[in-house]
This record gives sequence, C-alpha cells and structure tokens, in this order.
Amino acid sequence: MLHLDCSANRSAESVTRQLTREFADRWAGPGYRYRDLAADPVPPIDTAYCQLGRRSERLGVVPLVDVDQLIQSEAEAEAWALTRPLIEEVRAASVLLIGAPLYNYALPASLKAWIDRITFPGAFADDVLRDLRVVVVTASGGAYGPGAPREGWDHQEPYLRRYFGNLGVQDLTLVRAELTLTGLVDRLAEFKPLAERSLAEARARITRWHPPVRAQARPEVETHAAS
Repeated sequence: MLHLDCSANRSAESVTRQLTREFADRWAGPGYRYRDLAADPVPPIDTAYCQLGRRSERLGVVPLVDVDQLIQSEAEAEAWALTRPLIEEVRAASVLLIGAPLYNYALPASLKAWIDRITFPGAFADDVLRDLRVVVVTASGGAYGPGAPREGWDHQEPYLRRYFGNLGVQDLTLVRAELTLTGLVDRLAEFKPLAERSLAEARARITRWHPPVRAQARPEVETHAAS
C-alpha cells in the first residue's frame, strides 16, 4: 500500500490524518510505504519537466525505461530523478490511500503537485492501474452534498473521479467526513450531531473496507517524513 497524507495541519486535530492512520493501522497486506506530502512536498513541475515530457510525446510516448535516453540537460536529469521514483511507487502499489482535506473547494496544493508530477506522458499507458484500489479519505469544514446551501461547490471529488478514471482505475472509494468545523465555529454548532454522525460513518466505512486487523507489526515499512 502507498499511503499519502496531504493535510497542512500535521497535528492530532487533522481529521484526514486520523482516518488514514486508522485505515493504515488495519492494513494486513505485504508492504507499506508512506509519504507526507505536507512535510516533504513534491516540487511543482517546471520547464525541464515539460520539455522532457514534450520530447517523449513527439516520439509517440517513450517507455519509462527509455526516458533517460531523452534527457538533454542537467535540469531535465534532476526533473526525471524526482519524477520516476514517484511513478514507480504508484505502479508498484495494489492500494493507494490518500488523505486529502477539502481546501477552498478543491485539492490541497501538495496533492495537485504530486498528481502533476506522476502524470508524465506514458507513465500509466500500459493499463497498469486497472487493478489498483484507490481510497481517498477527505474532510470538509462544511457540507456540500445534495440539499446543502453550497451543493456543487466541492470540486475535489469530481476531479479525482475523472482523474483516476482516466488512468484506468476501476476501484475508487471516497470516504468523507463533513462539518468538521462545528466544534470551532459558533454558527455551525447546531450541526454538531450531523458532524459526529458523518465522522462515525466514515470510520465505519474504513472498518468495512478492510480485512481483519493484523496481529503483527506492519511489514516493509518505508517512510518519507514522519506522520
């Protein structure tokens, strides 16, 4: 499993970090890799990345193993050295777990930077992600579902559904905890019972998704930035 956290709030208050940790702690698979995209952000793509990608596209999309042969500058070599390991992590995973709070009605910038970098031309052209199971755990201070005053303002979920669908992912689960600001914002206090129910339902979905809790420590742990 590849586990990504994106919340800029790295404290115990982060709902997405709480929920992804609960999910990861139940993981009984053969391997686990963790990246904290807030603590160790992926650099945004730059000119060198774009030039290397366009060169690959001109040739009809070059297999990843051959991209090294297209590099024409030190900057392009550095861009590819940052990019290829991230792509290989995704290609090697059977489960991709993402903790992604809703920021200003869209993705955290740290997650978008990661997405932009792994989406190198041809990175997933061989349908390698068809069997990947993607679980996105998200949280929002308000509510954006049917009937809510700001229904339709959530641009994160539609984006992620289209993005992973375009990559060939067949199994995408979105787990949402809503109204997380009810304990902080007075005008939302009346919705606290709804918030508690939403969080309980998110935890229940995580529990149902998983096989039984493992009896031994998580194997093959590889961590990038402490959680």
